[in-house]
Amino acid sequence: MTIDSVEAITRHPLYAELVTKRKRFAWILTFLMFLFYYGFIMIVAYAPKSLAVPLWAGSVTTVGIPVGLSVIISAFVLTGIYVYRANGEFDRLTKSIQEDLR
Repeated sequence: MTIDSVEAITRHPLYAELVTKRKRFAWILTFLMFLFYYGFIMIVAYAPKSLAVPLWAGSVTTVGIPVGLSVIISAFVLTGIYVYRANGEFDRLTKSIQEDLR
């Protein structure tokens, strides 16, 4: 790729749209993941007894297990959401830019 083609890409209006949308979406997902993870850590740090409650009477499994699993699962879900949008909208914008510059 030459310097001229890089400049042509960065000047393209769809490139600015792609960068803005992708950056905004990535920050939203990052914020959500931090919220899930650090929310869980704050509960562990400041209210550990709330996670130590058994799921039902006589149960060995506590509330903390499904809550912890939901934090892990949320990472996979958020990744899937990003991949879905990247393979759809972001790829369409990239292909439009490529086609316009050929």
